[in-house]
Amino acid sequence: MLEMLSYEFMQRAILASIIIGLVCSIIGVFVILKNLTFIGAGTSHAAFAGVTLGYLTGYNPLSVAIIFSLITVWIVGYLNKKGALMLDTSVGIFYSLTMALAVLFIGLMKVYNAEVYGYLFGSILSVTKMDLKVILILGTIVLSIVYLFFKEFHFITFDEEMAKASGIPTGWLSFLLLNMIALTIVVSLKSVGAILVFALIVTPAAAAYQLTYSMVRMFIYSGIIGVVSSVAGVLLSYWFDLPSGATTVLFVSGVFVLSVVFSPKRRIKELENG
Repeated sequence: MLEMLSYEFMQRAILASIIIGLVCSIIGVFVILKNLTFIGAGTSHAAFAGVTLGYLTGYNPLSVAIIFSLITVWIVGYLNKKGALMLDTSVGIFYSLTMALAVLFIGLMKVYNAEVYGYLFGSILSVTKMDLKVILILGTIVLSIVYLFFKEFHFITFDEEMAKASGIPTGWLSFLLLNMIALTIVVSLKSVGAILVFALIVTPAAAAYQLTYSMVRMFIYSGIIGVVSSVAGVLLSYWFDLPSGATTVLFVSGVFVLSVVFSPKRRIKELENG
């Protein structure tokens, strides 16, 4: 264990996994409670399209991924707010569009680039110092916003109409939440991959939801599950030479199964139903 931690790449991977696990699981609570699961899945594919365009044009892939992700949630949020399209419909259109762009950009590359596929399936052991800085900065931004607007987010999550009547700018806060989902996906893209990234956002929060009725406790449980699962994914992928993204998602999925089995909510419902 100590020998493993002496390697610089493992130090970066574990630090990145802690930040990613915490940020994803905290944002995941809002995603679960506000039923925004599908928009996250679509945004992860938009981020991947940004990565492929970054490699094609020579710009920083994560920077382009941020631009792609933000533009996607802005358009989807605008269409939903104006009532032009249902949220799931617009997300479905952009899901297909951005994946088509990603395939097109990969096809336009002159040579095979293995790093692109690292973003598709996840490779946290290859996180560089620059990647870690981006993860740390974006993670700090997301967590700081959640801390500053926690009461407002709490209000609009459970009763948006009442929050609006109370003078809280629900439209602006909902837009801010979509932006944080996009940034969280970009933060996690290299470690978990575009295909699996949203599992790390949804599953810890879904597991925590099985264990408590309190939103504050749900944040705590989700954070613990997210961090433990991310670090366990890194260690298991190193010890057994497994893909890091898939290992992390399989581990957190196992935690979710256990949370369902031991859920006090499920036992209460079973007693109520006789």
